[in-house]
Amino acid sequence: MRALFTTLLILLATMAASSLPAADNSDRGAPWPLHVIDESSRGADGVRLADVNGDGLPDIATGWEEGGVTRVYLHPGRAGVAKPWPAVTVGPTPSVEDAVLVDLDADGHTDVVTCCEGGTRTMFVHWAPKDSAAYLDPAAWRTEPIVASRKTMAWMFCVPLQVDGRRGIDLVAGAKGNGARIGWFEAPENPRRLDQWRWHPVSPASWIMSLRAADVDGDGDLDLLASDRRGELRGCRWLENPGHGERQLQPWRNHFIGGQDREVMFMTVADLDSDGADEVLTAVKGSGPIVFRRAEKADAWTPFSIAMPENLGSGKGVAVGDIDRDGRPDVVLSCEHAGDGRSGVVWLCCDKTPAEQAWTAHEISGPRGIKFDRLELLDLDADGDLDVLACEESEPAAGKRRGLGVFWYENPN
Repeated sequence: MRALFTTLLILLATMAASSLPAADNSDRGAPWPLHVIDESSRGADGVRLADVNGDGLPDIATGWEEGGVTRVYLHPGRAGVAKPWPAVTVGPTPSVEDAVLVDLDADGHTDVVTCCEGGTRTMFVHWAPKDSAAYLDPAAWRTEPIVASRKTMAWMFCVPLQVDGRRGIDLVAGAKGNGARIGWFEAPENPRRLDQWRWHPVSPASWIMSLRAADVDGDGDLDLLASDRRGELRGCRWLENPGHGERQLQPWRNHFIGGQDREVMFMTVADLDSDGADEVLTAVKGSGPIVFRRAEKADAWTPFSIAMPENLGSGKGVAVGDIDRDGRPDVVLSCEHAGDGRSGVVWLCCDKTPAEQAWTAHEISGPRGIKFDRLELLDLDADGDLDVLACEESEPAAGKRRGLGVFWYENPN
């Protein structure tokens, strides 16, 4: 009953928002030029980066949730970057939520690991062809499930990470829903033997949005940062790595950072105030981003909120970079429930210290697009400034829920 009541409240709020009149966002400036990388499927759900072919340029993996496929995009170089990129479908992935690039078997060819929810509830490895010339040939790819993941959880996010200090790269993953956990898959002697990967849970979870590896406690090993939307462990938190060897199988102690009273979304880590120490930033459903600054007291965090600009959707993703090249970090925010005059992506600059609320919003997307996702800031066109790489799941087109796909906004600054 409680879940039904919550669902009704969200539905009513969404209906009310969609009935608002079109808003005038002209005071934030003109939208940035939009360049589509791919719009061939439906439900583009996230962008993850790696240099697949060693040319020094960032390539992309994206899962298409409604389309049920995962695709890799190769950066075509500056001359072709504003056109659709060369791409390959690496395999079928019904209800895919995340796709990450990693050379899992260390053969020199970048594979893809996908996380699927829905009725699939399985993680897959898409093995890249041994012949680099066949990388864009879909028939040369091979898709197999990680056996220990099969039909166990609604998998949401994966981070390739050397966890135990032995053998090959391991896989940290998180899920949502009943029985959800954060944990890691231990790589076997032969990574190709997907029936031999062992699952080690480290924490309960409800709805994992982000996972990041960072040495939070400064002890020389990598801990896990997580944002969890729902449940008893909701909020931003970090899980303390117990160390290598036999200690690795001990419980990972949970430390809350903050946001337990909010529905936190995607999270990032950056030195927002340029003091030499990283802050944790998270987008929040229904309000502006929250910044958590590390206090002098051990494992204590001081939060401050960034006011949500008017005429936006609801917070979804957040990224930090110097957008206007003035030497100070800026914040880029993506939203869902945009459209109808509300923007989905903006950037915010700060004229004072970040905690003094002197933030000014500038347009990126304009009102086109409804449900945006994770953001990456990088100089895609090699002109010296940061562009915004994103994807968008659901913009009605010709009566179909297709979305803008995978694309980037060109920084005009």
